[in-house]
Amino acid sequence: MAARNTARKRAFQILFEGDQRGADVLTVLADWVRLSRADTRQPPVSEYTMELVEGYASHAKRIDELIAQYSVGWTLDRMPVVDRNILRLGAYELIWVDATPDAVVLDEMVQLAKEFSTDESPSFVNGLLGRLKELKPSLRRDEV
Repeated sequence: MAARNTARKRAFQILFEGDQRGADVLTVLADWVRLSRADTRQPPVSEYTMELVEGYASHAKRIDELIAQYSVGWTLDRMPVVDRNILRLGAYELIWVDATPDAVVLDEMVQLAKEFSTDESPSFVNGLLGRLKELKPSLRRDEV
C-alpha cells in the first residue's frame, strides 16, 4: 500500500501545483512525466498517480461544485489551497474510484492534511469527505 500512498501524495502535489500556477492539471502532469523521464534523479510518476489526476480532471467541475456546496462556512476560493486540493483528490477517489475502500480514502486524505496543512485541516477534511461519503450514492446518480 505504500505505493498507493506515494501515488496519492504525488497526485495531490500535481493538483496543488496546477492550482498555484493557474495551470491545467493535465499540463502539470505531463510536465512531471516528462521531467521524470529526462532526469533519473526525479521520481517516476506512477500509473495510479496518472489515473488520479486524469480522473480528477474529468470531473473537476462537479467536484468543485460539491466541495463548495458542502463546505460549511468556506467558499472554494477562501479555502486554504492545500485543503482545497486534498479535498479535490479525496472527492474524486471517494466518489468515482470503486476499487478503493471509502475508509482508506478518508484516512489517506486526513494524513495528507496532517502532513501538509494546518492543525485544524485534518478534521475539516475528514468532516467534508465524510459527508460526501454519506451522500455518495445520490451524488453519482445526480451527475449528468
